Amino acid sequence: GYDSAGIAIVNENSIYLNKVAGKIDELASKVNFSIPIYNTCGIAHTRWATHGSPTKRNAHPHTDCKGNIAVVHNGIIENYLELKVGLLQKGHVFDSETDSEVIPHLVEEYYTGDLEEAVRKSVQRLRGAYAICVISTKEPDKIVVARNGSPLVIGVGDVESFASSDITPILRYTKRVVFVEDGEMAVIKRDSIRVTTIEGEVVKPVIQEINWDAAQAERGGYKYFMLKEIFEQPKIMKDTLYGRLDENGDIKFHQLEDWEDHLRSLERISIVACGTSYHAGLVSKYFIEEIAGIPVDVDVGSEYRYRCTLPGKNSLVIAISQSGETADTLGSLRKIKDRVNTLAISNVVGSTLERGADRVINVNAGPEIGVASTKAYTAQLMTMYLLGLYIAEIRGRTDIQEYSRELLKMNEYVEMVLKEDERIKSIASKYNHYDNAMYIGRTYNYPSALEGALKLKEISYVNAIGYPAGELKHGPIALLNNNFPVVAINPNSPVYDKMLSNIQEIKARDAKVIALATAGNGGLNELCDDVIPIPEVKSAFSPIPVAVAEQLLAYYIADMRGIDVDKPRNLAKSVTVE
Repeated sequence: GYDSAGIAIVNENSIYLNKVAGKIDELASKVNFSIPIYNTCGIAHTRWATHGSPTKRNAHPHTDCKGNIAVVHNGIIENYLELKVGLLQKGHVFDSETDSEVIPHLVEEYYTGDLEEAVRKSVQRLRGAYAICVISTKEPDKIVVARNGSPLVIGVGDVESFASSDITPILRYTKRVVFVEDGEMAVIKRDSIRVTTIEGEVVKPVIQEINWDAAQAERGGYKYFMLKEIFEQPKIMKDTLYGRLDENGDIKFHQLEDWEDHLRSLERISIVACGTSYHAGLVSKYFIEEIAGIPVDVDVGSEYRYRCTLPGKNSLVIAISQSGETADTLGSLRKIKDRVNTLAISNVVGSTLERGADRVINVNAGPEIGVASTKAYTAQLMTMYLLGLYIAEIRGRTDIQEYSRELLKMNEYVEMVLKEDERIKSIASKYNHYDNAMYIGRTYNYPSALEGALKLKEISYVNAIGYPAGELKHGPIALLNNNFPVVAINPNSPVYDKMLSNIQEIKARDAKVIALATAGNGGLNELCDDVIPIPEVKSAFSPIPVAVAEQLLAYYIADMRGIDVDKPRNLAKSVTVE
C-alpha cells in the first residue's frame, strides 16, 4: 500500500537521511548500518503518492534548506501552493513536488530556538489534513508531533516513546497509547510526553491500554497476512458475538441501552461507508428493512458528504469503517453529527470515527494487516446483522431468536467453506490467466457480487465488475464471450430460479461460469463449469460464507499471477485522504 519509503535520524549535528522509491526492503538495503549513530531520535515514513510522482526525491522525510529539520507528514495540505510561493520569495529552495515539503521550510522560517513553538506557528498556517512528526539537530532529544484530520497515536514505553498513524506497529513495543486529537500537538521524549492544543493550552494525556496481542500482527506461518486473516474468520465470528449474543439467542448492546426509545421510534436509517464497508452497508440495508421494517439508505461517503442531506428528527446515521480513519466517512460524520444521532461501526478502538460518533460498536476483528479487507468485512456483517435483530426486537418483533441462533453457528459455516480451500485453489488455477471477470447476484448477494469483484480487482488487477443479475440484459451481457468468465452467486434463496435463468443466458453466450451455490445442489453442477459449495444458511446470512469463498478465490488467483497480495499497487489500508 505504499510506493516509497525513507528514514531520518538525528546524529550529532546533522541528520542521517535515506530515501528510496520502492519498498522498505529496498530502503534497508541502502542504509549504511556501519555509520555510528550517537542519538536515539528518528522518524520514518512510507508514502502513497498524492502530490508528486512516486520518486526518491518526493519520498519523506523532507528537510529544510540547511538540513537541520526533518518532517514526515500524512494528509494533504490544501494551501501548500500559497505557502510555497511565499517561502520561495523569502529564498527557500524546494527539492520535491510534494505539498508536504512546505512544512519543514515553515518550521525553519519560524525557528528561533524553540522547536515546539516553531511547529506550533507552522501548523497554525496549514489548511487541510495532517499528522506530522518533526525532528531537529538543534533539539536532538525530542520529536514534535501535531494532528488535524489524519490519525496520530503515541506509544508510551518504559524508557522510550513512539509516534505512528496506526496502533499496530507500536504493539510489539508497548500496549500503552495516547490518542492525539484534532487540533493537538505533543512533544515526545524518551521518558516524557507533553500534550497541548495548537493554541498552546496544556492537555492532560489520557493513557489507554490496548488489549491486542502483538503476535496477532505476525503472519503465523501463512504466506501472506491476507490468507492468515481469511482463516481467522471462524474465531472472529465468535469474537464479534462475545458479550452481545448468549447461547439462548438473547442480544445485548450495553452501549445502546439508553437509546431504546430512540431506536423504537426510528423512521429512517442512513448508512455511510466506502469500499468494502459500503458493501457491508448494502447487505445491512436488505436485512434491516426486512427484519426491522425501517427504510434504509446507503451512501458512498465521498458522495454523501457533498450532497444535500435531509435527515429527519427520528433518523439515525450509521458510519462504517474498518480503520475508523476513512477520510470521506469522517467528513460525512462531521457534516451530519450536529443534526442527527450517529453510530460508528469500526474495528479500531479509539479511532477518529469512534471518538466522533455518539455511540460506538467495535466489530472485534483484531488487527487486519492485508490491504484487502477480509475478516473485518465479515465481522462488520455479523455486527450489522446483530444490530438489525436488536432493533427489531426493541420494535416488537418476536421471532428474532430463530435468526440469532443461526448467527451462533456462523463460525461452523465459515469452517465449512475453508475446508473447500483446495477445491477453490484448483478452480483458481483454471481462471488465473483471464484479465476480465463478471460477478452477478440478486438481493442479499448483489452486494456480494460487488464485493467479490472488488476483491479480485484490487489484489489480482483483473478487470472484475459486479452487477445485479437482473441487469444483465440492460448492457453487461454484451461483454460476455469465452474470454469473460462469470461468477454467479446462487445459494438457495427465493430468487434461486431467477438466477438459474441468468446463468442459462450466460452459458448461451459461451462464457464460463463459476457458481457459488448451496452444497448438494446438483442442477448447477451440470449447468456450470465449476461450483464452489456454500453451506445451507438462511439466505439473509449467505453473504458471509459467500464472502469467504470469494476471498479465497481472489487470493489464489492473485498469488498465481505473482502479485504481492498484502501490498497491491496504488492501494492503502486506511484511506485517510480524499
